[in-house]
Amino acid sequence: MKRSVLIAALLIGLSPLCAAQAQDMPGQRILQRIDTNDDGAISKDETTAARQRLFKRLDGNGDGVIDEKEIESARQAINDRAETAQARLANRWRHMDANGDGKVSEQEFASSMPLFDLADRDSDGKLSADELASVRKLIAEHAN
Repeated sequence: MKRSVLIAALLIGLSPLCAAQAQDMPGQRILQRIDTNDDGAISKDETTAARQRLFKRLDGNGDGVIDEKEIESARQAINDRAETAQARLANRWRHMDANGDGKVSEQEFASSMPLFDLADRDSDGKLSADELASVRKLIAEHAN
């Protein structure tokens, strides 16, 4: 899951921001997903609830057990997501290679932020907390 979020961030040109954020707040994504009462900690009850949600997601037919077919289905879904992310990354890399030499220079990499303007809804050249929250929401929706 963490890999898909970082790939998505790279795709929208926010990888330096996300990398810095990840270093500043290790475990923050897990905390946000499991800490349902927003007290800044994960209780045993919240962990149990998270495991119950995961079980329900894995138990595709709802029969109360996870069988080999359901695990294979989950594994295939993970592989499909990985392949899609790889294709997106390859496509993004080709777009960053502005001069078509088969390499992405530091300048090409730094100047290639086509979706920054999309996230910068007020066009002030900066991403506000609200704009970042919108981006994070989009990434989270596509990661699930």
